[in-house]
Amino acid sequence: MKIAETVTFGGAGLDRAGELRSDAQGLAQALAADTSRTLVLWRGKPLLADHGQGGLMLLPLDHPIMRDASQARILLGRDVQGAYIFAVDLAQWSPADVDETQMGSFLDRSLQSHPTAPEAAFTELRLAMASQLTPMEAELTAAAVANFNWHRSHMFCSKCGQPSQMALAGWQRNCASCGAEHYPRTDPVVIMLITRGNSVLMGRSHGWPAGMYSLLAGFVESGEPIEGAVRREVYEEARIKVGAVDYLASQPWPFPNSLMFGCHGEALDTDIVIDPKEIEDARWFTREEILASFAGQNPDLLPARKGAIAQFILRNWLADRLD
Repeated sequence: MKIAETVTFGGAGLDRAGELRSDAQGLAQALAADTSRTLVLWRGKPLLADHGQGGLMLLPLDHPIMRDASQARILLGRDVQGAYIFAVDLAQWSPADVDETQMGSFLDRSLQSHPTAPEAAFTELRLAMASQLTPMEAELTAAAVANFNWHRSHMFCSKCGQPSQMALAGWQRNCASCGAEHYPRTDPVVIMLITRGNSVLMGRSHGWPAGMYSLLAGFVESGEPIEGAVRREVYEEARIKVGAVDYLASQPWPFPNSLMFGCHGEALDTDIVIDPKEIEDARWFTREEILASFAGQNPDLLPARKGAIAQFILRNWLADRLD
């Protein structure tokens, strides 16, 4: 797609300053620079301005909030003015009024404020990704969330089982015991617009809110091409055979560490037989039904979530802009 890089979390052109990661002196200078700023996370939620209703809140590295941060400092890159942007995680802090039920819900709408930054709030990224964050803020946040997710799940060496340590400004883990080096993992996922004439195939997972459907998606298996994963996943979930497959766009998806490959496939048949272990339901929706849902006028179908690549693909399919 000509507009592929306008998808949320992609296309901002972040300068990741990769050459600085192995430069101990340069990294120390960046950490000490007055212009450097840090993105702050708490349980995967970024700190946003205006009590959680604004954009990304970037703080000086000597801000009092840093007393509750872990020692890990991940270098995200440089902004357009050349200032270095880091990310930290408030691993040492827990607010007194956490509603774990709300945080464990399908969409966490709870906000948490730190006493040293009462004008800001930690906000669920899915709520803010499309409406509140600039493309650069979204890319910075996706990189920070995905990287910390990986570090939390890879604290031990997969080769010998001993503890590993963060290295290269957060972009590597090293094992002192066996010398193994580990790098942040990204899981490839295909998400596909499967069409037949004027209709698109959509499914819903178990536990989704009533009326919520999305494009079918699934992980790419080892040794499998993207096109093969599209055909396999659609057949496994809905018993629909797919012919020609085209690549559309990609999206980093830090929930927890995926890279979504958006594709368009042509269905060779229309008779759906779902695998109830994979999905709860699958249906063909016409272009008119999708258009009505985007306008909030389809009582049987919720509009696709803004910021997700499924919404991006569907919106451009409706506008005939898949080329």
